[in-house]
Amino acid sequence: MTTASYKKVLKQIEHKKVKKDRFLKFSKPKEHSFGRGARRCRRCGRYGAHIRKYSLGVCRQCFREIAKGLGFKKYGHEV
Repeated sequence: MTTASYKKVLKQIEHKKVKKDRFLKFSKPKEHSFGRGARRCRRCGRYGAHIRKYSLGVCRQCFREIAKGLGFKKYGHEV
């Protein structure tokens, strides 16, 4: 079940307390404590390809955009 369909069903049964509680108990997506699904990019929300060193917590695409502002520079290229 995708997150979108989960929210759609939850919206339909929100006024029925017992059904809502049972649905939340068995059908809501798990909170991940490790692995790819546990970390999202702080900037854009992507799940994969994170730069976690120095507690950055951003994906590689966002890192490329903000690296110069953070003080990183590319090696091996004359710029």
